[in-house]
Amino acid sequence: MEATVLYESDKGVCVLTLNRPEVFNALNRQLVQELISALKRAESEPDVRVVILKGAGKAWCAGGDLEELLTLTEGSAADRRAYLLDFKAMIDTVRHISKPVIASVHGACVGGGNELNIACDLTLASEQAKFGQAGPRVGSVPAFGVPQNLQMLVGEKRSREITYLCRLYTAREAEAMGWINKAVPAEDLEKETEQWAQEIREKSPTAIALGKKMHNVYYDLLSSSAEMGVEMLTFFWGTKEAREGMLAFKEKRPPVFKP
Repeated sequence: MEATVLYESDKGVCVLTLNRPEVFNALNRQLVQELISALKRAESEPDVRVVILKGAGKAWCAGGDLEELLTLTEGSAADRRAYLLDFKAMIDTVRHISKPVIASVHGACVGGGNELNIACDLTLASEQAKFGQAGPRVGSVPAFGVPQNLQMLVGEKRSREITYLCRLYTAREAEAMGWINKAVPAEDLEKETEQWAQEIREKSPTAIALGKKMHNVYYDLLSSSAEMGVEMLTFFWGTKEAREGMLAFKEKRPPVFKP
């Protein structure tokens, strides 16, 4: 089975690449579990000072894997809960390893992909990147990054707009809102990301780890909301309304939602 996360490490920088380019790096359970393992490997290697998270192909991460999610809508609550607990563990691992994680984003960064982006310590993006949430449009809802952190970054009103309207925003718009750190020309993204990583690598690793822990305090205080999100989505993904949203998106037609 082909690896869905590629691991490279050199000169104190670990590069993890989401590797499902044929489906825009959609998050299936294999990728989620492999990313958790790769992050823990980076944490265990003393020479690694910083992690860069990239996406293979045309997108960074387009969100949850639709085919897998459709299967879950017809499966048991236990199956849905197990998937969601893995997703939460992925977000928590990004947050809690001591090494900073830099998202280097190109193309689509949407839905669960954007929640993964929000979990990263820093985000640099190509000017061609697009950011957004898709949940209410496709029978889901963000639960592991938007409620806890996006509204801190962009403000409550803007966060609700992003969640409710499901629009896509340019990297420049995301930068202006404080959603990401910096948007750069596509040809400069790799160089800029490497520069930020090297600047971090030169700093005290203990001080960086402690700074990351302090920045996580607010997120940790809201951890119960992510646990609630697991149960909320376990229920919602078992409804006809959620399945209709996913099927309509797959069939490229307007959904007909009937609560």
